[in-house]
Amino acid sequence: MALPQPTLQARVSAGLSFLTDEPLFRATGVRMGFSRRQGGVSEPPYDGLNLGTHVGDDAAAVAENRVRLQGAAGLGGTALLTLNQVHGNRVLALPERDAAVFSSVTAAAEEGADGVAVAAPGVTALLCFADCTPVIVVSPTGAFAVAHAGWRGALAGIPAEAVQALVALDDQVGAQTSPADFNAYIGPHICPSCYECGAELVGRFVDRFGPACAHEGDHLNLEAAVRASLAEAGVACDRIAAAGECTACCDDRYFSYRKSGGCCGRHSAFAGRKE
Repeated sequence: MALPQPTLQARVSAGLSFLTDEPLFRATGVRMGFSRRQGGVSEPPYDGLNLGTHVGDDAAAVAENRVRLQGAAGLGGTALLTLNQVHGNRVLALPERDAAVFSSVTAAAEEGADGVAVAAPGVTALLCFADCTPVIVVSPTGAFAVAHAGWRGALAGIPAEAVQALVALDDQVGAQTSPADFNAYIGPHICPSCYECGAELVGRFVDRFGPACAHEGDHLNLEAAVRASLAEAGVACDRIAAAGECTACCDDRYFSYRKSGGCCGRHSAFAGRKE
């Protein structure tokens, strides 16, 4: 089965807003999305749909926000898989919804990882962001990967690692897919104009991924690096859709660590598929 061309549209459900791909959902049953900050029950400075448990917000509010997002996305009742994100390039894999396997992956997630590939139905993977680049990759089989690409993860090639993990899951079930068959989605993140980080770091990205990573000398284009990493892994350029929204410029819609001075909530990239 060939996937529809990737697109991202804003969807409002149960008072929450997120970017998603409706044609993909109809074709595969995979509901993927990039959540926005509106809605939810968190109080300032985490208002309103904060999904991060590590930022100082009330734990009960975060739990309620996660339940609301799963419900709004039509993923209520699925097992939630989150990661202790450590800005690396480790990608975990969940091939099946076996209790022992799920427990093992959950334990590994707590140790630290920045991506997960999931073939099992009945599971929602959710990663948290507040300027870093969210990446979701989906196979025609209904397997998917969600990854967190901050500058360290992007430089270490986590987008490509996520693609390779997805290929491995498809290989396990004998699926005849390749990265050229996958859809990839780049979520809202800090834009090059807002992301000053020093000429030396930008130079490392240019050496690794090419001149498109540089913006005005000391500003970094993370999206260019993510696109290059996905392409290196075999994802077709026309199979990559980007949200085109900056978290710092649009801090009324998303959380921005830089814009807020370091005290804010977290929005998410998520994906799941019902039984």
